[in-house]
Amino acid sequence: MSTSATRMPAIFFGHGSPMNALEDNRYTAAWEQLGASVALRQPKAILSISAHWYTRGIGVTAMPQPKTIHDFGGFPQALFDVRYPAPGDPALAAQVRDLLAPLDVTMDQSWGLDHGTWSVLVKAFPKADVPVIQLSIDATQPAQFHFDLGRKLAVLREQGVLIIGSGDVVHNLRLMTRGGPAAAHDWALRFNDHIRESLLKGDLQAVIDYADQGRDAQLSVPTPEHYLPLLYIAGAKQDDEAISIAVDGIDIGSISMLTAVVGTA
Repeated sequence: MSTSATRMPAIFFGHGSPMNALEDNRYTAAWEQLGASVALRQPKAILSISAHWYTRGIGVTAMPQPKTIHDFGGFPQALFDVRYPAPGDPALAAQVRDLLAPLDVTMDQSWGLDHGTWSVLVKAFPKADVPVIQLSIDATQPAQFHFDLGRKLAVLREQGVLIIGSGDVVHNLRLMTRGGPAAAHDWALRFNDHIRESLLKGDLQAVIDYADQGRDAQLSVPTPEHYLPLLYIAGAKQDDEAISIAVDGIDIGSISMLTAVVGTA
């Protein structure tokens, strides 16, 4: 029987700017440390839920060698030159499809690994030797749905699969402060603090019902795709586990870099 000592963790990465793939800072240092700890336990594969694969319906990457997707613009050429050549895992993709039945899950052959996934994995697992698949986020569904999918996927952790979500608790590009370091907006701090404390207390219903925070939530989550990956990680939590915070902070005024770990990394 699997125990909390042998179960893979589930990790939500606040990924911030794709430039974190090239830079060294306190956030990327935390990702590196997490990855090194998990690598010691030899994960069988990684299932990633990225903010940047936001679809109608659900897809899972099912190709043996997913491509590296550079789904952004206006960054240095060095970022476009990054490749993350991890293999895929078609058998795991089929298992994910079966776990989510009777929902219709498309076995996707065209997507790959977008920057929500590879910009953190290039730091956490730089050897790119662990198979990676991505699950898309169904944009038509409410918050509870995504949490419930995390519940269904949790069994994979017992089989050596690391489940990661990649997004940002606070993500408002319209109100970000350009041109260097900036103080966090007060609403961003309040919302980020609320979600962090709810995670630490195990109040997962508050994490699901984030919109109850009114204006702070509206400004922090103007569109849900960067927040929803957190719900998959919260849903994957077992009753005997705690949630810890590996690193936290607000970047450029309105981007949360909170990284949360379910279980033991």
